[in-house]
Formats: sequence, structure tokens, C-alpha cells
Amino acid sequence: MKMKTLVQIVMLGSLGLVAASGCAVAQKVSAEARLKELNIILPPERMPGPGAHFINTSRVGNLLFLAGTNTGPDYPLRGKVGKDLTVEQGYEAARFIGIQTLSKIRAAIGSLDRVKRVVKVLGMVVASDDFTQFAAVINGFSDLYVDVFGEAIGKHPRSAIGIAGVATHFPVEIEVIVEVE
Repeated sequence: MKMKTLVQIVMLGSLGLVAASGCAVAQKVSAEARLKELNIILPPERMPGPGAHFINTSRVGNLLFLAGTNTGPDYPLRGKVGKDLTVEQGYEAARFIGIQTLSKIRAAIGSLDRVKRVVKVLGMVVASDDFTQFAAVINGFSDLYVDVFGEAIGKHPRSAIGIAGVATHFPVEIEVIVEVE
């Protein structure tokens, strides 16, 4: 009798775990809902300026390629990380760019919930010659994407490199490739 009771307890416990894990999957929070929870309001998509010979996004099959995105003309900080800006300011610039790229993705596919996977990120940090903390800066972008999409979709392979400069002294520029539905 004791063995039969033990087997019943184990079976009921197993069924409870299966049911609980099914509920967790069913209650998955969407990227659009996560934006609201995080109090992030996406700005309108910033279009390339007059005379620009490029577009913000290009879709090939289920891959969406984003043009390099920088902080833009309204961002108050300019200069090189490690000289004019701190690592923390670079991190915030990369996070700000993450918000801009989310806006581009939404404009291209209608909803961030249609993103299946962040495929690749290239983060370029305009830095002083002796600066080496590129990854710490680009974490501003990566942390935001994991917060919005969750680890399964938002955690991504990336490169974080230092460069001499970009247009109008923006501190960071980021390129993104995502898989979409």
C-alpha cells in the first residue's frame, strides 16, 4: 500500500509539473506587451535624410536587414567614448539606438511580435585610441533586446568593435539582422 501511494504521489506531481510548464508557455509575454511594461514608447521611424541613397530596412525571405542606425540629430551627446563620453554614456547611446531599431522593425513588419529571432548585431563604437570597452557600451543595446524579446529570441551573436568615426560625431552605430514571420 505504501508503494502504491508513493507511485500515485509521483505521478500526480509529474502531471502537475507538465501542466504548470504548459501554462508558462501559454502565458508568454509578447514583445509589444513588454514594451508597455517597460514604459518604452517607440518614436516614429526616422527616415534617411534628403539625398540619402539607402533605405532603413531590406527584407530577403524571412530575414530583415537594418541599415546602420546611430543616435541621430536630436541626441544631445557627441564625440568619442573614452575621450568625450564615459562608458555609461556610451551604454545609454547604444540603448537609445536599440529603441530606434525597434521602431524600424515595427515599421517594416507591423508588430515586434513577428520577430522570431535576433540573428546578428554589429555594434560600432566611436572611441579614443586607447579605449577597449566596446562590449560594455554595446551591452546597452543587447540588454534592451533581451528585456523586450526575452532570452530565447533577443539574445544574439554580435560583434562590438571600435572605429575612428561616423557622420556628425555620433558615438555609436549599430546594424541588426532579425528573422521574422
